[in-house]
Amino acid sequence: MGQQQWTAVDDYFSEVLIGADEVLDGALAAADAAGLPHINVAPNQGKLLQLLAVTRGARRILEIGTLGGYSTIWLGRALPADGRLVTLEIDPAHAAVAEANLERAGLADRTEVIVGRAADSLARLADQGVEPFDFVFVDADKPSNPVYFEWALRLTRPGALIVVDNVVRGGEVADPDSTDPAVRGVRTLHDLIAAEPRVSATSVQTVGVKGYDGFTLIRVES
Repeated sequence: MGQQQWTAVDDYFSEVLIGADEVLDGALAAADAAGLPHINVAPNQGKLLQLLAVTRGARRILEIGTLGGYSTIWLGRALPADGRLVTLEIDPAHAAVAEANLERAGLADRTEVIVGRAADSLARLADQGVEPFDFVFVDADKPSNPVYFEWALRLTRPGALIVVDNVVRGGEVADPDSTDPAVRGVRTLHDLIAAEPRVSATSVQTVGVKGYDGFTLIRVES
């Protein structure tokens, strides 16, 4: 059992429970045509994010790492009519693809793509005194995960959910001697979570079309 089987199972669940979606398929096609890397979440993962946001009753969502806007569409669809989603992207070319995809998805009125280093954008949001977020999805450069977590805590309210993607690193996260900056970033993130009394959290390993990976789910308690 390996990648071929994992992909087949993901494809089965996505076909049975999600089905074809012209808007989402078009977003992937536009990203591919623009030469964006194939690192977006899988359809069943996107649906999980949407369900988590809906279950939380999220009215304000923050996404760190936009890429072509595929996960942004999933999350944007979780919002009520008066909801708002802010997504942060460092690459202007990626942001342009995402903005076009969000327009085609009918979500331009409730989404904002901010271009620049995420840490800088997060600091500006805090300085502006933005209304707290109810849901945060972190899917950007892994060495900066500790920074993103700290900002997410500052920018959320009690009861908010924070989801951090790609935390397993092919199993290397369990290696305390790893020198990989991404692994070190993920391990430091979890050290911060463990030491933070205001949150509770768990991490889950996954296999699927995206390979062997996993995510961390954090609830802001106070």
